[in-house]
Amino acid sequence: MTTPVTIIGAGLGGLVLARVLHVHGIAADVYEAEASPMERAQGGMLDIHDYNGQLAVEAAGLMEEFRGLVLEGRQQIRVLERDGSVVLDKPDDGSGGRPEVQRGELRQMLIDSLPTGTVRWGRKASGAHGLGDGRHEVHFDDGSTIVTDLLVGADGAWSRVRQLLSAAVPEYVGESAVETYLFDVDTRHCAAAAAVGGGMMIANGVPPDRAIHAHRERGGTVHAYVQLAEPLDWFAAIDFTDPAAATARIAQEFEGWDPALTALISDSETAPVWRPYYALPMGLRWERVPGVTLVGDAAHLAAPNGEGANLAMLDGAELGKAIVAHPGDVESALAEYEQAMFVRSETPLDEAVLLESMFGDDVPQVMVDLLGGSPA
Repeated sequence: MTTPVTIIGAGLGGLVLARVLHVHGIAADVYEAEASPMERAQGGMLDIHDYNGQLAVEAAGLMEEFRGLVLEGRQQIRVLERDGSVVLDKPDDGSGGRPEVQRGELRQMLIDSLPTGTVRWGRKASGAHGLGDGRHEVHFDDGSTIVTDLLVGADGAWSRVRQLLSAAVPEYVGESAVETYLFDVDTRHCAAAAAVGGGMMIANGVPPDRAIHAHRERGGTVHAYVQLAEPLDWFAAIDFTDPAAATARIAQEFEGWDPALTALISDSETAPVWRPYYALPMGLRWERVPGVTLVGDAAHLAAPNGEGANLAMLDGAELGKAIVAHPGDVESALAEYEQAMFVRSETPLDEAVLLESMFGDDVPQVMVDLLGGSPA
């Protein structure tokens, strides 16, 4: 390969791809719209699964570094009723295959594993077009351009690179989350801290169009995801520029819930952030276009289900391994990767595998019922 692989987007998928290529002596340039790794918060906790995300970490040769990021105890799972009664409280006994790490720390681990200068910060791609023979020109908001022999879109839900392959655009799935944070919970928000426990807490309403999920992050931080199944215009009517009014409006939807749960909304120490959920058509495929492909949300955006980051990382690792396996034959590498990725992204998650990764051989019936699966 005479020119570096060009990766648009320094998310987890693009960075894993760059790292796997680097391990095998193949150069890559990563172009990222953000001005620096710390420009914005990188999200909350991620459980990295032994059947996909950890495979990517292994391919990147970073298992030791990854283990150093794992937050002990965070695989605890609590399921509560809306009245606060506990349906399930599984401690983190080390048997689960889904260790929890902070997304920002995982991303920084990958950045630090790459040669200095690999990631070109503050370079937002505005579009790309083909030049023939598998070559593409990428345009950036600053007016600059680059030409590459291999272009990879790792640029997320609203990918500019995807336009080279498909006319598909994400559509709203009818549900959103409103994110809130509590800090120093063990001394300042004791009831909420007890409800959440040491790991993940799930409290679903009946019918399940209202839910509160929360995670214990590093230190005494609790990050909550308040989920509501409402159309976009319902949320648009809420003034999120007025944090107090927005928080109060969201809390109204949980009237009658246990105060320890509603405190995750009403006591938020940050302005509530609306996160609408979008998805690409299930099973999206495209005809092979020479010299370009996609990884992660750019290829198969779905509503949050715990798999998105893991699949993006696996995409990056599998694409990297395919490129390594086909030196000088980019098209064979991309065809091999895409066919496997299409199958992987359109195959429903085996609930038995999911439950086993969470609970080992002792799967509680409440989780079988909650997830609609069947025990292994």
